[in-house]
Amino acid sequence: MKIAIGCDHGGLEHKNAVAEHLRERGFEVDDFGIYEQKPVDYPDIAVKVTSAVTSGNDELGILICGTGIGMSIAANKVKGIRAAACSEHFSAKYTRMHNNSNVLCLGGRVIGVGTAVELADLFVDTSFEGGRHQRRIDKITEIENFKEN
Repeated sequence: MKIAIGCDHGGLEHKNAVAEHLRERGFEVDDFGIYEQKPVDYPDIAVKVTSAVTSGNDELGILICGTGIGMSIAANKVKGIRAAACSEHFSAKYTRMHNNSNVLCLGGRVIGVGTAVELADLFVDTSFEGGRHQRRIDKITEIENFKEN
């Protein structure tokens, strides 16, 4: 599995730890930055990671900013992305199982590095259940495709 990852200045330490951990597990990781501690606008990184996911180059994405919220807002503006900001284990697992989320957003100022690694593991190791949940995903896609006349 290929995973796209990126962060802003609020998540550099977490991004590096998560990327290294996933590589150690045998995943191919596309790192879209940042690579040094300097301010950057999180929407720019969100676009790079979500583009890799929607193009099919990467199966899943992980975005990290200060809270995870800004990245999730930006990511969810991209058609085909279902991003979830998670700070605990239950949500990281169930956003994959029930929402078929394809981007995990984490907060470098909200959770520790160890928790970020654990949440990334849960996210990539969990599969979408389908079934009744697929109907709900289809409705989300309908909303996404809605155009006002």
